[in-house]
Amino acid sequence: MTTSRRTVITAAAAGLAASAVTTGTAHADGGGNSAGKGGAVKEHFGTLADGTEVDRWTIGCGRTRLRVLSYGGIVQALEIPDRHGRRANVSLGFDDLDSYVADSPYFGALIGRYGNRIARGTFTLDGKKYQLPINDGPNSLHGGDKGFDKHVWSVEPFRKGADVGLTLRRVSPDGEMGYPGTLTVRVDYTLTAAGDFRIDYEATTDKPTVVNLTNHTYYNLAGEGGGSIYDHRLEIAASRYTPVDKTLIPTGELAKVAGTPFDFRRAKEIGRDIREAHQQVLYGQGIDHNFVLDKGITSRPEHFLTVTEPESGRVMRIATTEPGVQFYTGNFLTGTFAGTSGRVYRQGDAFALETQHFPDSPNQPSFPSTVLRPGQTYRSTTVHSFSTR
Repeated sequence: MTTSRRTVITAAAAGLAASAVTTGTAHADGGGNSAGKGGAVKEHFGTLADGTEVDRWTIGCGRTRLRVLSYGGIVQALEIPDRHGRRANVSLGFDDLDSYVADSPYFGALIGRYGNRIARGTFTLDGKKYQLPINDGPNSLHGGDKGFDKHVWSVEPFRKGADVGLTLRRVSPDGEMGYPGTLTVRVDYTLTAAGDFRIDYEATTDKPTVVNLTNHTYYNLAGEGGGSIYDHRLEIAASRYTPVDKTLIPTGELAKVAGTPFDFRRAKEIGRDIREAHQQVLYGQGIDHNFVLDKGITSRPEHFLTVTEPESGRVMRIATTEPGVQFYTGNFLTGTFAGTSGRVYRQGDAFALETQHFPDSPNQPSFPSTVLRPGQTYRSTTVHSFSTR
C-alpha cells in the first residue's frame, strides 16, 4: 500500500511481558561499546533539528547482522549470507539521518499508530468521531504526517540464551495525530540462533482506540541496490485479497485471487503478471494490496509466505499471527532515492511485505477489529526466516 511514500504493516501475538515505556535514548553498556560476541554496539548517527540525538544500534547472531536507528525504529540494514556464504544487506535505506527525515518512503520504519490507510482520515469509535491528518490524497496513511516512524524511540539491548535483540519503547500521548488514548508501546527486534529476524509488538491504552502496528522494510534478496525484484519467486497462502478504489481504500469485498495477477498460491515470478491490464494493478501502479491470509488470525506465528532469489539462492519465509499482509512491489521508487550502496532505487527494485490487520478496518465492520480497550493488550508477531538453496 503506497503512494510516493510507501508503507509497511504487521501485528498479532507473542508473549511479551508488559513493561513501562519511556521516551529518550537508552544506553547499552555505559560507553555504548560492544557487549561481547553477539552483543550490541551503539554509535551516534545524527542529530535532529531540535537537538535530539539519534543512535544506530548493531546486533549480530551467527551470520546475520542487523542495524537499527532509534529514529523511527528504522531497520537500516539486514545482512544475510547467500548460497556461497557471502553476506549482503537485503534491505533498502539511507546512509544519513537527513535523508530519512527529508523524504523517506518509510524505508525500514516502525509504523503506527495505524499501518496502512484510513479513508478520509476519519473513524467513529463508541459513537465519537475522530479526525486524523490527511497525508495521502484524501486519506490518512501510516498514522499521519508524524507517525511512529518520525519519533525517537528508547532502545535497550537484550540477550535471551543464544538470541540477541533490541527492545524499543515509546509512549504515544492521548490525542497524538488525532488518535484517542495514551498508548504505551514495546517492540522487540530479535535475531535468533536459528537465523530468524523476529518482531514482537505489544501495546496498552488508557482509552478505547484503534491500533495496527507493522514494519516497513523494503527487501531485495539479491542485495540492496541489486536492481529489479521481478525475477524473485513468491508464494503466498492467500486465496483472497481486498480490492481497492482509485484512492487505494478497500471496497469491503474479499475477492478471489484465482484468475488475477494476485494469485501467488503457487510460486511464480513477482513480475510475471505485473504488466497485466487489470484495473486493480492500474490503481496500484503495480501490486499494492492487502492479501487475506488463509490461516486467519493465530495465537502463534504461522508460515504463509516464501520468496526466493534465484541468483544468490537466498530464501525468506515469513510467519505471522496477523490475518493479512500488504504486498507492495516498489511502484513509487522513481529514481529520486540513492541508497546505502550509492545506487539509485527505481520502480520494482524492492518489495515490502507488511503483516497487518486490514486497511481501513475502523470503517469496515466486516473486517477483523483493530479496536484496543483499557485492560487489553495488543500483541502481534512476525518472523522472517532465512536460508539458501
